[in-house]
Amino acid sequence: MTSPIRLAINGASGRMGRALLSLLREDKRFELVSALVSADSVHNGKPVFVDISASLRQSTDWSAIAADVVIDFSGPDGLAAALMHCKANKIALVTGTTGIDASLQTKLDEAAQHIPLLHAANFSLGVAVLKRLLSEAAAALPDWDLEIIEAHHSRKEDAPSGTALALGHAAAQARGTSLAKDAVYVREGRPGARRSGSIGFAVVRGGDVVGEHTALLLGQGERVELSHRATDRSIFARGALEAAAWLAGKEPGTYHIDDLLQARMPV
Repeated sequence: MTSPIRLAINGASGRMGRALLSLLREDKRFELVSALVSADSVHNGKPVFVDISASLRQSTDWSAIAADVVIDFSGPDGLAAALMHCKANKIALVTGTTGIDASLQTKLDEAAQHIPLLHAANFSLGVAVLKRLLSEAAAALPDWDLEIIEAHHSRKEDAPSGTALALGHAAAQARGTSLAKDAVYVREGRPGARRSGSIGFAVVRGGDVVGEHTALLLGQGERVELSHRATDRSIFARGALEAAAWLAGKEPGTYHIDDLLQARMPV
């Protein structure tokens, strides 16, 4: 009988963390060895954590945590602490933390030389398929206008969403360009005619929308619409668990959700 995968969750008190804990009650592939909660504070230059697997004992020490894989949905400080522990102990890391600056991204890239690491803005397998389809469509229709529309709940602070940007990057790469060159994030007043080749973004915020993304490819007399709508936040947690189960035991390197999709496809 295969031993369960030892799993630690970093950011267990957040929406994603709570969804993961709920799903783990029925997922026999994993043994939850620790669930860490960021206290959103810093003490002596280090982020403070609460380990809810140890009677809510405050701790900044990861040394007692022995896991095969860590799933992180915390914040930049929490991710930095998880990354340090995973690298030192050769533990696979799956993270969906956003707001990563250039310095932390460099640390992620360097750590991937020592551990298997998968970072994604969105763990929905449906979104991963949408990204793949958009890449193919953008490459096949290079002269069509492209607009990416996203909607999220009223509490979301960043815009466009990380998923919308990931879709834009995929489309731009497929067309041999970049968002730095061709993205349009704001239109107001009289901006004039649309610039050929530009990739536009439109943002909607309101209510309790979990997440909706639509890519519009608009040609003369016709258009293609590719959409994904999330109605249950647990899909992201479910995707993260699939990623963790797949990543555990892999060789060091940078992995992507698309790699997981490829592995699931029949040969």
